[in-house]
Amino acid sequence: MATVLRQYVWDVPTRAFHWLLVALLGFSWWSAETDHMDWHQLSGLAVCGLLIFRILWGVFGTGTARFAQFVKGPRAIWSYLRSGERARRPALIGHNPLGGWSVVALLLVLATQTLSGLLAVDVDGIESGPLSYLVDFDQGRLAAAIHHISFTVLQGLVVLHMLAILFYLLVRRRNLVWAMIVGTQPIPDGEPRAVARVAVWRLAVAILVAAAAAWWIAGGARL
Repeated sequence: MATVLRQYVWDVPTRAFHWLLVALLGFSWWSAETDHMDWHQLSGLAVCGLLIFRILWGVFGTGTARFAQFVKGPRAIWSYLRSGERARRPALIGHNPLGGWSVVALLLVLATQTLSGLLAVDVDGIESGPLSYLVDFDQGRLAAAIHHISFTVLQGLVVLHMLAILFYLLVRRRNLVWAMIVGTQPIPDGEPRAVARVAVWRLAVAILVAAAAAWWIAGGARL
């Protein structure tokens, strides 16, 4: 039996971000639905910290985590769509050009969701985000409305994301979920290609900055 070669794709920080985000979004939804607003706010602050980390890691992280690696222009997207089945040979490392923009869309909607939650005020003016003091009541209510709308948009993007995963699993025969768990993917053709690694201190700095920023925001981002 021939040995199947596997290609290193996703580093541990990227995989941890992905699955922590999945868990936190589920918990945020549950805590809002069951009126555990203290937990909901803590979960939202954790998501905020994760987003700050992902932005930093998208600039200074390993090769496949960087925005410069997977955010491409229209020409690259059109070329990928035209390639069809040939896109599997050699296997793409990391996000494809279309998937890269789906990541950007998810991050933008999550940022909108998080920021609006930080500014939101409920109809009674009792529950409010840690940054709600920066806006008046009407603006806080508008932020709350945006918070609900952006969650609906987020649900739509999540459904599209899951459909894309099913398409790759059933049609392209690529298990993207397993790759995000173990960090590697099989290579149908060709040799493994190097993914740029970075020093551990960059990871430590990104985590510390993201945690400090989330802590500062939780306290009202006061100078």
